[in-house]
Amino acid sequence: MSVILGLNAYHADSAAAIVRDGQLLAAAEEERFRRVKHWAGFPSMAIKYCLSEAGVGIDQVDHIALNQKNSANMGRRLAYLAAHPPRPSVLLGRVKNRAARSNIDEELQALFPDRHIAAKIHHIEHHLAHIASAYFASPFEESAVASVDGFGDFASGAWGLARGSTIDIATRVHFPHSLGVLYQAMTQWLGFPHYGDEYKVMGLAPYGTPSYVDKLRALVRLHEDGRYELNQDFFTLRDGVEYSWNGGQPEFGPLYSAMLEDLIGPARDPQNSLEQYHKDIARSTQELFEDAYFNVLNALYKASPSQNLCLAGGCAMNSVANGKVYERTPFTAMYLPAAAGDAGGAVGSALYVSEELGEKAERPIMGAYLGPGFSGGEISAVIEESSEELTRAKAEIREYADESELVDVVAGALAAGAVVGWFQGRMEWGPRALGARSILADPRRIEMKDVLNLKVKRRESFRPFAPSIIREAVPEWFETDDDVPFMMQVFTVQQDKRSELQATTHVDGSGRLHTVDQGVHPIYWRLIQRFGELTGVPVVLNTSFNENEPVVCRPEEAMNTFLRTNIDMLVLGSFVVTRPSVES
Repeated sequence: MSVILGLNAYHADSAAAIVRDGQLLAAAEEERFRRVKHWAGFPSMAIKYCLSEAGVGIDQVDHIALNQKNSANMGRRLAYLAAHPPRPSVLLGRVKNRAARSNIDEELQALFPDRHIAAKIHHIEHHLAHIASAYFASPFEESAVASVDGFGDFASGAWGLARGSTIDIATRVHFPHSLGVLYQAMTQWLGFPHYGDEYKVMGLAPYGTPSYVDKLRALVRLHEDGRYELNQDFFTLRDGVEYSWNGGQPEFGPLYSAMLEDLIGPARDPQNSLEQYHKDIARSTQELFEDAYFNVLNALYKASPSQNLCLAGGCAMNSVANGKVYERTPFTAMYLPAAAGDAGGAVGSALYVSEELGEKAERPIMGAYLGPGFSGGEISAVIEESSEELTRAKAEIREYADESELVDVVAGALAAGAVVGWFQGRMEWGPRALGARSILADPRRIEMKDVLNLKVKRRESFRPFAPSIIREAVPEWFETDDDVPFMMQVFTVQQDKRSELQATTHVDGSGRLHTVDQGVHPIYWRLIQRFGELTGVPVVLNTSFNENEPVVCRPEEAMNTFLRTNIDMLVLGSFVVTRPSVES
């Protein structure tokens, strides 16, 4: 039996995971502990959490797996750098970044100075780790597999066929060609400058028309074998892109060149309003991306004709495209992991090493509740520490020993229009709130979007909210019936149900659903079921429990968010904190 610590270090979304005897015991992103979105660096706090959750010390870890292998694609890397030497400022930045990446042994020894660390270190190629995070967590013994993202180990895409414990990558796309860079560059042009803002473009796209797709086709050339080739005249990659993490937050220089502005006009200033033209460009960008994405997947099916598909990489976070896989490809079954982006490499590298050791992963992984959990005593202490603020807020505090009574109270409050902060069990792994660290509301009320933005989220009005639905009810409410446990696919809402899901149905009639299985998250399933009994709608509006920060991790953060916003009700385990405005 082996203990394997998986790491995503120095990429965005730094993270750690731990696997013992093939079982994934814990996984968490560093951002949740440091409270800095997409934190990049060495995941020291996530490592300490994972070791604690597994009940082992660093000296009991047998293997350490990193989702990075500097020697991968080295020949192509050296040839490219010789032909395209980077600008001095970019080179200096790379030197600084490289200097910050101390030897992993040194990092761990500094973190645990009194322990002897004898673990064997494995460097797993970036895209192989991505694919492993999906395939070795899936229910499939054979599957077409693909990883598509920005860049990792000098490649942006890799795909092939997996059987048993073997992943065979047949095709790779190398730097400087990247669908992730294509989408990120357009995201920057649209005036969304921060790392991870691509989801804003996805939310904006349905408000536009794809009237500029033909013009944007100049940016990328698609090949029959699925490969894609960026027209470098429109991008800055040839000169080298400045990249750094400032206090842990990834920062990129501009990825688009002046030629893109010559083609479609000046980039939008983030301070300026969004015009219809920007919405049309967003829609055209999504359409262009989907054309390339499905070109990859259809070529993959021809080369590796399995009916199953496992997807990972940052581009696999495009839930709109994922929702169309069954329509636009021959695949009939699909698995996407809870963390398809770089954080997922921590799980993927650990699972890959586990399989190499002959310790097969426990499959499938259908739950994402791998982060910290807190006892009733810990939660009670937080409530006690906040007693003065709660008294000033005239909040009522009750503990419910009977779970069914707690569910009745919360479901009734939701049906009456309350906004509920819901903190239950272990924190989710991955970027989505899946009923452990969620803000919940009534999906029937069209005004709920504005209510949430006013009371808590303070975000762009065009961004949709997600529906959590009990798994049994999916075919009645959505046009596609499938498991979506990690909120990674957007499906069309049944036409006759849209009026009952006004707050979670996007302008194009779609919803990024989260299917809730009774065996995976029992209390959340019961809450939604009870809400359905009260209202006839077995769906709740679900958004992440945060306010322009990483999703809350600890009960202290949930309490602080409750106190500084206008959330009506806070549920912390068996405790319910209610503002006086909530109907009883």
